Amino acid sequence: MSGRYFEDWSVGDTVAHPIRRTVTEADNLLITTLTHNPQPLHLDAEYAKGTEFGQIVVNGTFTFALMVGISVAETTLGTLIANLGYDAVKMPKPVFIGDTLRVESEVIDLRASGSRPEAGIVTFAHRAINQRDEIVCTCTRTAMIQRRPQ
Repeated sequence: MSGRYFEDWSVGDTVAHPIRRTVTEADNLLITTLTHNPQPLHLDAEYAKGTEFGQIVVNGTFTFALMVGISVAETTLGTLIANLGYDAVKMPKPVFIGDTLRVESEVIDLRASGSRPEAGIVTFAHRAINQRDEIVCTCTRTAMIQRRPQ
């Protein structure tokens, strides 16, 4: 287990996750087709050449899922009871095939669970950043996390 218990977190704690990931054409193709998304900006290189981006733009749901996935090992692995919600998902810059993303997470809120004495609620602000140091995706994730066993 590498995730932290509720008591191990403080507001302002920031984690620079060690895993980085270069986005591949296969990543984009798989998520786009698995979700039945017919958007030509994600699938059709000739179409994408004619857009302001000049190339295929990676499906944003992949970027979001990768950002959250990379965060798990150092935040909630082995201590998560449930993710309660994802809010304020934003994608200020596009992601392109070949971009390498890294992720940072910051604790922005902590509170005891009102219904479960063995749990606490932690809200993380996640940021995905490309190799040009541009933020490409952000969100907040609210997670119910185990308290340290007695």
